[in-house]
Amino acid sequence: MQNSASLSETTAPPPDDEPLYVGGPRIYQQSVKGRLRTIKWAVLFICLGVYYFLPFLRWYRGPNQPDQAVLVDLANNRFYFFFIEIWPQEVYYFTGLLVLASLVLFLSNAVAGRVWCGYLCPQTVWTDLFMTVERWIEGDRRERMLADAKPMTAAKLGRLALKHFVWLMIAWWTGGAWVLYFADAPTLVKDLATFQAPMIAYVWIAILTFTTYALAGLMREQVCLYMCPWPRIQAALTDQYALNVTYRYDRGEPRMSVKSAAKARAAEEPAGDCIDCRQCVVVCPTGVDIRDGSQMGCIQCGLCIDACNTVMTKVNRPLGLIAYDNDVNIARRAEGLEETYPIVRSRTVLYVGMIALVGLAMLYGLMTRSFTDLSVLHDRNPLFVQLSDGSVRNSYTVRLLNKRPLHRIFVLAVDGLPMARATAVGIPNTDIGWPLIEVGPDATREVIVHVTAPNAASLPASTDVTFRITELGSGEKVSSRDHFIAR
Repeated sequence: MQNSASLSETTAPPPDDEPLYVGGPRIYQQSVKGRLRTIKWAVLFICLGVYYFLPFLRWYRGPNQPDQAVLVDLANNRFYFFFIEIWPQEVYYFTGLLVLASLVLFLSNAVAGRVWCGYLCPQTVWTDLFMTVERWIEGDRRERMLADAKPMTAAKLGRLALKHFVWLMIAWWTGGAWVLYFADAPTLVKDLATFQAPMIAYVWIAILTFTTYALAGLMREQVCLYMCPWPRIQAALTDQYALNVTYRYDRGEPRMSVKSAAKARAAEEPAGDCIDCRQCVVVCPTGVDIRDGSQMGCIQCGLCIDACNTVMTKVNRPLGLIAYDNDVNIARRAEGLEETYPIVRSRTVLYVGMIALVGLAMLYGLMTRSFTDLSVLHDRNPLFVQLSDGSVRNSYTVRLLNKRPLHRIFVLAVDGLPMARATAVGIPNTDIGWPLIEVGPDATREVIVHVTAPNAASLPASTDVTFRITELGSGEKVSSRDHFIAR
């Protein structure tokens, strides 16, 4: 009975007033300078520059064609990317791009851990921008902490209002830039300014403004810790040789002050290089203490490396106490072995091979794809018609697709059926007995085609036939197979 009572006490549900989620302490990130911080600045400016200004880049495609370099033309079911034009029937290219992006992400994880999270993830880029604005307006870490500890004043309220106003402007332009990819950018900017743009554009700008402001300005590291699935996925994809931001505890422990470490070394006692200054913690955008080992909250941005190297320079100790490393090297150093960084290994070779295979397949498809398409659908009611002269007629719905921005004329012919003739409803036949079909630029055209074969009694019940269209001038040919039913 005592055991049962104890078990019931340990498994009792929490009280109703206990919160299901307890927020972490607010993170006051401190600014830092260094090589990796410079790289992050460069990546930030490049990514934001491409995102905000790419819609305004022009690319000439010919008369009566959109000249925006990157355009998702939903009205005409087209996607334009510089010299590439994708039709709805070619959606498999987007699938290939997603597969390619996934493989590149896997490869980057195998080489350098969560380098995507630390440098290229949109959440990281925009949060970094928002934090920079916060430091410009409210000051660095110490100034923000002191200001938050004081009661509200007019000056403090003014700085808060200015910060959130700038955040909203950045979020607003982020949403505005997104909708510019779906229409001619200069025209849409003018329509938005004069309130003549479609309502759906204003709706999406409002949605993206709110999400950018909330995710990058308010939620920040909570997105990485609780909402993003990648930290949980990448743990299953990494191995012991992946380079991660690592605290080299074999060199840093035991921690002690500079003076204590000097005394310990003079007495030939163990002394680590870590002086427990916590600079690696205060510069971390997610508040992680990298000295506690690999953690889900670490986005591998490397800012703690810059902070630690700055401190090591001041205390006259070797750099690299925190660095891109792996646990294998820590064990090898403890055994007196040489460090190893095997970037080329079975995992990375496999990823590179798969990237090359998918990339070459997509490139081959783009280089060899046809700008003409043909589809044939046999009419089923009736399957065939027996004519009075003994011949048999089948009817088909033929669809011609012209992917070029100009008018094109095609000759339609039918192969595989001796002495057969084809006529298209409303279209005259040529002198050679086949219909001549004109298709407009970037358009499809459907025609009803009657195929008549004499001597039906000599034909099998079903005959394979090939419909072939040939463009006048270029001679480009496309074919499609179907069946001719005789009885």
